[in-house]
Amino acid sequence: MTTLAATTPPPGQVAIKRRSRVPGVMITQFVEEIPQGKSTPDFTRKPFALTVQEGKLAFFKCMVSGVPTPQITWARSQGPLEDPVKYVSRYDKIMEEYIIEIPNVTAEQADTYKCFATNEFGKAVCTAKLNVIEVGFKKKTGLNKAAPEDYRKMLKKNVVRTKPQLKKEEGKIDPKFWEVLLSSPRMDYEKVCMEYGVKDFRWMLKQLNLKKKEREEEQAKVVEKLENLKQIEVKTDGSAEFELDMVLKDPESQVLLYKDGINVAYSDNGSGKHNLKKIGQKYTFSINDLIPDDAGLYQVDVEDATCFSTDFKIIPVEFIVKIQDVKVKEREDAIFECVLSQAFPKILWTGNNVPLEQGDKFDIKISEDHLIHRLKVKNCEQVDSGVYTAMASIASCSACLVVEAKDYQNTLGKKDRKSTMVGGGGLATIAADWATINAEKSGNQQDEHDLSATKCAQAEKDISGGEVPTAGVTAAVTGARKGVGNSSLHPILEGKEHIQRTQTLSEDAESCTEFMRHKKKNNINSGLSDIFATRGKQAELVCNISHEVDGAWFKDGKKLFSMDGLTIVKDGTSHKLIIHNCRDDDTGGYHFEAEGFKSEAKITVGDIANFDADNLHKFSKPVTVKAGQNASWKMSYTPQDNLKVKWFKEGKELMDGGGVKLVKEANHSRLLLRECLRSDVGQIKIQLTNPYGTIEATSRLIVLDKPGPPEGPVKILETTSTLIELQWGAPMDDGGSPVTNYIIERQQVGQTIWKEIGNVTADKTTYKDMNVVHGKLYIYKIYAVNPEGTSDALQTKKTMAGVMIFANPPGAPKVVDVSNKCINLKWDPPKDDGGITIIGYQLEKRKKDTTRWIALNPVTEPIKVLEYAVKDVVEGAEYEFRISAICISGAGEFSPPSVMVCVKNPNISVYTNAPVAVSFERPPSVLVPLKVHSTPTGYQLYMTCAIRGCPAPTVTWHLNDVCINGDSNYYITNSYGVCSIYILRVQPKDAGEYKVVAVNSFGKAECSTRLVVKD
Repeated sequence: MTTLAATTPPPGQVAIKRRSRVPGVMITQFVEEIPQGKSTPDFTRKPFALTVQEGKLAFFKCMVSGVPTPQITWARSQGPLEDPVKYVSRYDKIMEEYIIEIPNVTAEQADTYKCFATNEFGKAVCTAKLNVIEVGFKKKTGLNKAAPEDYRKMLKKNVVRTKPQLKKEEGKIDPKFWEVLLSSPRMDYEKVCMEYGVKDFRWMLKQLNLKKKEREEEQAKVVEKLENLKQIEVKTDGSAEFELDMVLKDPESQVLLYKDGINVAYSDNGSGKHNLKKIGQKYTFSINDLIPDDAGLYQVDVEDATCFSTDFKIIPVEFIVKIQDVKVKEREDAIFECVLSQAFPKILWTGNNVPLEQGDKFDIKISEDHLIHRLKVKNCEQVDSGVYTAMASIASCSACLVVEAKDYQNTLGKKDRKSTMVGGGGLATIAADWATINAEKSGNQQDEHDLSATKCAQAEKDISGGEVPTAGVTAAVTGARKGVGNSSLHPILEGKEHIQRTQTLSEDAESCTEFMRHKKKNNINSGLSDIFATRGKQAELVCNISHEVDGAWFKDGKKLFSMDGLTIVKDGTSHKLIIHNCRDDDTGGYHFEAEGFKSEAKITVGDIANFDADNLHKFSKPVTVKAGQNASWKMSYTPQDNLKVKWFKEGKELMDGGGVKLVKEANHSRLLLRECLRSDVGQIKIQLTNPYGTIEATSRLIVLDKPGPPEGPVKILETTSTLIELQWGAPMDDGGSPVTNYIIERQQVGQTIWKEIGNVTADKTTYKDMNVVHGKLYIYKIYAVNPEGTSDALQTKKTMAGVMIFANPPGAPKVVDVSNKCINLKWDPPKDDGGITIIGYQLEKRKKDTTRWIALNPVTEPIKVLEYAVKDVVEGAEYEFRISAICISGAGEFSPPSVMVCVKNPNISVYTNAPVAVSFERPPSVLVPLKVHSTPTGYQLYMTCAIRGCPAPTVTWHLNDVCINGDSNYYITNSYGVCSIYILRVQPKDAGEYKVVAVNSFGKAECSTRLVVKD
């Protein structure tokens, strides 16, 4: 960090000032002429002014140019920047950004910050202002006095504070369950368990007690008292609230609100989307203007301790049939009824914004399928008049109840008549109206004929084409009958609708049917729905009526007509309002009316999210990394409310965790893929979604790695006594880089060494091996090579050079005699020579604990007899032997091996007064231990040690405690007590601890070392 004084030109240099192409950047040139290929520093992207909340992370970023590379320093107008805790300066190599971070920013750090880029030819300087605001209960009075125009200058680029998101893993309990349960009263445990599908109540209580103890220990650090936790619920005014009583240990502690792990700012004056009202020790959080995106897990934290959690779930339910206005006379009952689009166990009824409960005054009933909800207001009085509302989730509908004064003069000497009016339409309204008409025809006297509720239902069925309507609307009839009181309601139809009655009335069915045909009104088959319209795009509202009828469209109470940009279309029973080019002033409330029916909706005009143009161009370029390296992307966008950010790889959404790191902030998002593999190659996509639409940007990940093996199987194009010709295919995966060449290795069957015999360019996929022995079997390995490394091998089957006939194997060698210097062997000729003339025999030996067979005589010098004295042996070692018959075609198949025989001296006996046998037998011991080795990748390696013991010990090699004696990648020998291991081409997998273990009947010895493989 530097101060302002440190940026002045060096003594003796000029100071030519000029402006950069980037606004707000001043460049000072230190020399009169700049050499070719050099340049003064400049900012390609300067820091932006920033407004953040106190306690959060503030940071400035910039990108610079200049040759040579400029040195970056930071300064502030008031105060130093030397404190490394308060100010952290760093350079992001991936994004090529210079960054200064201010953790836990305070009001005292609000200032004008300067950034200097300096090299030997000049310097560039720019400034950025940091504004710090306080939220919650720590706002300063000075900020509250700011003028409105000052607030408009505050940019919405604050860094969003986050906490680990709770993700449900398949087959496990949703972690939200525990968060909600920790904040719920004991009486709600069963309800929460049912909601999240937890059935083992006893296990739940045991786990909950453990988690409560941990949580209370965290809370005790910042909170003195925490009680009266109340889960979130929707209020009558359309908002949602949750509350808790809390006493903080430190009144200055930050109270933070999170939604799904992301910190959300809140207002303390009730004007924001999220608000906090504090009265004494009671904290009440509210969410205004509810939309489906408001659903999620809300958590209240004090500093870093979680104090309260509540899961706000919004069920996407709509009112198929809304409650309608009702007019009744005093002492009559009024019924409001609605039908929902899906089952909802209990809705909220309110009257004049006061919640209503089941009791003497109100009767609340729900159908068995939870679709039909009814409210009966009993024995209405004029004080019951007002607005009644039904609320299901965040959907609601309202209607008015009008209670008229009763005409008592016309009712003298008569008992009060009590009839029911129904809100919601359907048969109930028809039946009630029919009863009223009958009463009027009789001059308000006793009805001579009662209306049968059952016949009315049948009439409704006749009108609807033979089927009872399935809207679930309840029909209720209350008759007026002198001297007869009201009886309880009795359902006469089961399923989605019921006909309820208080009196059984008799009436002519034909008259009832005629009335209902007359009363049948317009029904709205599908009403209007709220829409979010994109600015500059077309929006359309559609309302479908049951039959053709004229109607009118209104916006905010003003009637609409077709004009420029607005079209009203009537197509039979369908009515459309089309806005061709949506603007901000098109936002508002719309409704359609047709003969007393009304459908309402709201249009909100806005913009879909957009990307920063420069970042979009940079993002679209592929990201190329080597296998094992990290890959990262960053995309900036315009901050918006209700913006959802998602990342995808090859169409599959990426989630934070494991090898994926997601950072979602207000104005940008980052993706980091750790330790990329070749299989991670594919399309990377970022998707921004808001209520107005979705926008996407794509990039591509390229992971460079060694190629895959050549494509097989290998074809043998030709095999003769002098050559074998091979052919293979190019690798299906070139590792992201072109294949440069192929390496061919060969092993003769019966031997353990692989030898490189060829190296051809990538355009050749054939090879002729012209150094073969007629009749021998060979195995080949083919490797593909690119700049990143060598592929795994494509291996052939055993291939013979030419076609030859060999003799059958002789009998297994038999040990005739053994001494400390010689082993005498004999064997039998093949039982069936197949008519082939046997020239002689070839004898091979193998030392115990090795895999290599060593020929004791070449094929060109066959053993002419059926016996042989083996003198090339080591005292104390153990050997086995095998023999093959040699004919004109060469050596044939080997015989089974002989028994293992130990080379040793006869026991020497020394006699004293008592006979004592003296032996040279002893346990193994290490004479020369293994040494530490460090070898580059691809090089060959020898490791040796010396071990003695009698009888000869059994020697095994181990890599990282795994025996490798039988592994063909290692050539292991044990000759004259010298134990060796040979690796033809060292690979990273060969690194580790190597150990040699020698065991005989008298004991055990071992030694070890480490092999380091360099890149």
